[in-house]
Amino acid sequence: MIADCGVYENGRRVSGRISLDRAAEAAHSTSGFVWVGLQDPTAEDIAVVADAFGLPPLAVQDAVHAHQRPKLNVYDDVVFMVLKPVRYVDHEEVVDVSEIALFLGRNFVVTVRHGRSDVLGRVRAELDRGGSELVSHGPKAVLYRTADMVVDGYEEAITSITEDIDEIESQVFGTDEDDHAERIYKLKREVAEFRRAVLPLAAPLQRLADGLIPGIDSAAAPYFRDVHDHALRASDAIEGHDRLLSDVLQADLARVGVRQSKIAVRQNEDMRRISAWAAIALAPTAIAGIYGMNFEFMPLLTSRYGYFVILAVIGGVCWILYRLFRRSDWL
Repeated sequence: MIADCGVYENGRRVSGRISLDRAAEAAHSTSGFVWVGLQDPTAEDIAVVADAFGLPPLAVQDAVHAHQRPKLNVYDDVVFMVLKPVRYVDHEEVVDVSEIALFLGRNFVVTVRHGRSDVLGRVRAELDRGGSELVSHGPKAVLYRTADMVVDGYEEAITSITEDIDEIESQVFGTDEDDHAERIYKLKREVAEFRRAVLPLAAPLQRLADGLIPGIDSAAAPYFRDVHDHALRASDAIEGHDRLLSDVLQADLARVGVRQSKIAVRQNEDMRRISAWAAIALAPTAIAGIYGMNFEFMPLLTSRYGYFVILAVIGGVCWILYRLFRRSDWL
């Protein structure tokens, strides 16, 4: 769908929304540029825009089919770049990755957004306000501000992830006895998804910072160099978080293993105690069972002190068994 279509001159939007049919004509007649914004377009939607502005077919295919890596390609006089904004959903501990594809010509910008992201809306609002020297530089200003806001979003997400990792560390190395392996693994998986959005971006930003892209003059290079520095810092932070989560996961698994070993040892000790008392209880049960049999001629049946002798024998056997089990550390 067409999210927006407008004409910008001198860093400001000069009119309201224009129709797509007039966009290409306006791009040729204006001293500024036309910005066409598409949101989750189908192949048919973007084909109309591609025909109007002469967009390269291979780049159009990449823009329609999401899940592209961040990249920067140059097709004659059209620059094509893919950015991956991220949004960290703190209560779910999920990194929500969206995608923005930008086509930059001399007098037009076509953006294609997949997923949820407010980056393009914020850039458009900044252009509408004007008042900045940068926004008068045309399409490359849109590219710079979009890349800058995307990388700023990386730093915000990293800050939130750092807080969650600190919380996990406190739980694993504190007095919390719960198993946190599932939460750690889930966060590590989200960090891996985050890394796939950030790491490939360094090379395209380096090319922009070095002024190697047609249409990006040397005056814009320092701005892209600043974005590149921030992207490298974000990459280093993500790599550090990934290693830290691996270490915390190993520590948690080791802690759980030690606790399970202690439980197994305790259970073994309990079983030995139960077995020892069962063996002690078996002796009087066996003797009483023998003398409970219905026979007429048995030792001590007619003795005056037979009952007391049997009790003494039972007590002696139990005492001997108790001492033996105590010596073996079963009791």
